[in-house]
Amino acid sequence: MAIDPRGSDLKRYLAEDPGGPVVMLNLLRYDGDAGRAQYRQYVEHFARTSTPFGAEVLYVGDGSTPLVAEAGQDWDAVLLVRYPSRQAFSDMVRDPEYQSGSHLRTGALTEAVLQATVPWSGR
Repeated sequence: MAIDPRGSDLKRYLAEDPGGPVVMLNLLRYDGDAGRAQYRQYVEHFARTSTPFGAEVLYVGDGSTPLVAEAGQDWDAVLLVRYPSRQAFSDMVRDPEYQSGSHLRTGALTEAVLQATVPWSGR
């Protein structure tokens, strides 16, 4: 399973940029309790290294009772992060200081969804 975006993913992400801010949806499946603890370390690292890029955590929470989901579609946690632009996100993930702790995220997860969202027009 893919955990981290690859170069080709980032190129496509930037090429499809509609402009303006972006909210990234993170669906996370931990590698057990150790993964949960390691992801908390990543969040501390992220808080320090993402600020210069304008990242703002809008919501973070643990998954709870799935109401509509097939087996295996439930998630351990959800994280929503707003960036001022797609370029800001791309710059952050390429930043050496951010990258110095990205292994914490990679090692903490067995599966993840990282999806840019686009606001509905007229909203």
